[in-house]
Amino acid sequence: LYLSNKIEGGRFVALKIIKNLEKYREAAKLEINVLEKIIERDPHNEHHCVQMLGWFDYFGHMCISFELLSLSTFDFLKNNNFSPYPLSQIRHMAHQICHAVNFLHDNQLTHTDLKPENILFVDSQYSVIYNPEKVQNEAFLLNDTTVRLVDFGSATFDHEHHSSIISTRHYRAPEVILGLGWGHPCDVWSIGCILFEYYAGYTLFQTHDNKEHLAMMERIHGPLPQKMIRRSRKQYFYRGQLVWNECSVAGRYVKSKCKPLQKYLSSQSSEHHQFFDLLRQLLEYEPSKRITLSSALSHPLDLVKSE
Repeated sequence: LYLSNKIEGGRFVALKIIKNLEKYREAAKLEINVLEKIIERDPHNEHHCVQMLGWFDYFGHMCISFELLSLSTFDFLKNNNFSPYPLSQIRHMAHQICHAVNFLHDNQLTHTDLKPENILFVDSQYSVIYNPEKVQNEAFLLNDTTVRLVDFGSATFDHEHHSSIISTRHYRAPEVILGLGWGHPCDVWSIGCILFEYYAGYTLFQTHDNKEHLAMMERIHGPLPQKMIRRSRKQYFYRGQLVWNECSVAGRYVKSKCKPLQKYLSSQSSEHHQFFDLLRQLLEYEPSKRITLSSALSHPLDLVKSE
């Protein structure tokens, strides 16, 4: 991704330059198709998705220009020593993310790669907050939490072929791991993982292995539904239970890293409890029972449109 000075008006834009290889060109064409659909359905850029300004072919390199944005929500978290975002800011970001992805779902699209790296701030200017009681006594507080959803390279229309493996590991829904097929609800699960990460400052599922990932889910949410187990890959289960040794090195790791969801609460205030109620519904095992984003937007937590 490059910074470019756009001739008309002299404003800066972001320029994505694709490798001059057939498979990358074809992938870029698919992404452009999605971005053009977004422009068609959202000409005034009201749904928090990054705006494509144009595209061109430069000696075999597909080039896509976008509005210039700032840091990703992950990069800001990293620069802030992984200090969690305040809940008031999470609510504002959650509203925009749910709104953007709900817009995609309404237009028969699944993003399939939602993660903090793919959510960018429009402006990441911040104020410095000092707290002498903490070891890390300096923290950054964003002045504006307006965000845009980016990277539609893996976005899939409902009628298109659905790859068996999607999403970055930490944000992958259980139905994908179990090979049960997927649809819009897989994005909802990813959003639950993202919002938890904003709240805690670290990923909920810190693993790179399928069985360990499932064990973490069970430690946090309880047993997987028998209905899903019966339809899944048998390699992970025996007699309806996950084959998992809690006394093994991996078992002890999961036990030390994970705990029931409610135990991650950092405050007993009603607002925090409502936030965790929303998380629980976003992270529902069964896709058919998982909350829709239109329902999430009307959750009692009252996701705010602006700070």
